[in-house]
Amino acid sequence: MRVKACLAALGTFLLPITAAQSYGGTGSSNASSSLAPDEHGFYWIYSEGLAAAFIPYGASIAKLLINDAWGIQRDIVAGFDNASYYEIDKQHPHFGSVPGRYANRIKNSTFEIDGVSYKVNANENPTAEAPDGADTLHGGHNGWDYRNFTVVAHANDSITFSIVDPDGEQGFPGEVVSYVTYTVHDWTWDFKMVALATTKKTPIMLSSHTYWNLDGFSNNETNTALNHTFYMPYSGQRVGVDNILIPTGDILANQPGSVNDFWSGPKQIGASFGNPELDGNCGFNCTGYDTCWLVNRAQNGPYDWRTDGFVARLQSAWSGIQVDVYSDQEAFQMYSCNGQNGSMALKTSQGLDDKEYFPRIIPQYGCVVMEVEDWIDAINQPEWGRSSKQIYEPGGDPYILQASYRFSHNTTA
Repeated sequence: MRVKACLAALGTFLLPITAAQSYGGTGSSNASSSLAPDEHGFYWIYSEGLAAAFIPYGASIAKLLINDAWGIQRDIVAGFDNASYYEIDKQHPHFGSVPGRYANRIKNSTFEIDGVSYKVNANENPTAEAPDGADTLHGGHNGWDYRNFTVVAHANDSITFSIVDPDGEQGFPGEVVSYVTYTVHDWTWDFKMVALATTKKTPIMLSSHTYWNLDGFSNNETNTALNHTFYMPYSGQRVGVDNILIPTGDILANQPGSVNDFWSGPKQIGASFGNPELDGNCGFNCTGYDTCWLVNRAQNGPYDWRTDGFVARLQSAWSGIQVDVYSDQEAFQMYSCNGQNGSMALKTSQGLDDKEYFPRIIPQYGCVVMEVEDWIDAINQPEWGRSSKQIYEPGGDPYILQASYRFSHNTTA
């Protein structure tokens, strides 16, 4: 009953994401709860150019199939072959999930609302003084990406998941009810995340934690994604962090030509490897990226996030697949899979069968995570003035995140 009541309460906020829409191709305008998962536990949606599979665990995307520039089908997101394995895998790399109720890191696993301090579940960077962890990552040990959502609507081109997060779960105040809708049309994957604080003021920040390899891990020239070209035209600044990636409060300039400069022009993710400036860029003893860039579109005046330019572009000249990310969020995290160590196997829909090339695993730097989100750990940086974007209360506006991933072919990079 709680899900139905909150659906009604959200009203027009939820209408655009639960009403099925006909986009042509193989899409359908008939919403149905009878579309069952396949034998592997995947719920499929389809458009003219895309086929995407999702699972209730973490409301995760498990497969995204698209033809490359030469007509060869590629599965361009990391995951597992069976939905049941997501709950079994001990590494839990957040494959394709929705982290919540607060994505990214929370300093010292604490925050304050209206003078009241809250301590949430610590789960990262354990120390002698803090054996459970020095901070909280993606909502704690039982964050949203460790839990099964409920499928509340499913059509040929759309699926909606819901979750009820109880008061006190992982130490967060108040109950939160959330709905996540994924839709495909033409060559586009859209998603919308809505969350409602029902009982107390609470922080909310969500994202999509999808691992991308636009070559489908099938490039016979490299098994990394360092050949992918990345471009963020509105991101001349980034959030300064310490050696465990906790924001310091500083907003740093990405000087043209520096390792974190992806705004002055497109460049390959691997272009700055070998530059000493990149050592430690993603934390202690880490070379690569796990960086939150700001998205400063407002500098050019009013804008419509749907039409007035992508916030990020990822492209592979090898497959010719390009994705332009449009979003209403004001930050963007890119992670270059520095922590992958070859222990994660590829799906059967990915990679090369010929062992002459590369083993069928995800190597270090074998993928790219792109997270649309707000400024990370802003709940501990009140001077940033982000509280209206991250603290929500009963009777107030809901949290809303919207994004559109628009695919095309481009063989130049």
